[in-house]
Amino acid sequence: MDHPQCPLCHRPIPPDVPQSQHHLIPKLKGGKGGPVVLMHHICHREIHATLTEAELAQTYNTPEALLGHPRLAKFARWVAKRPPGFLSKVPGGRRER
Repeated sequence: MDHPQCPLCHRPIPPDVPQSQHHLIPKLKGGKGGPVVLMHHICHREIHATLTEAELAQTYNTPEALLGHPRLAKFARWVAKRPPGFLSKVPGGRRER
């Protein structure tokens, strides 16, 4: 059976692992009813720990753009080596840029 693939880490998302919908444009920035992508919960948390709502809306509003961010690209390479159900605390909050 084929499972959806996380657009950040490219691992499969079986139905029994923590997952969430990510609004490519945050709801508070006009994305209500807009495009969403299914991803691992840990990947979704890392996105929101890294970027502000404004940054997500203005610059990082596609899966490709998210992977273009250095911290998210590093995280994606790291988590891609873990099993699909892997959970971990997201280290730190948003970093100064």
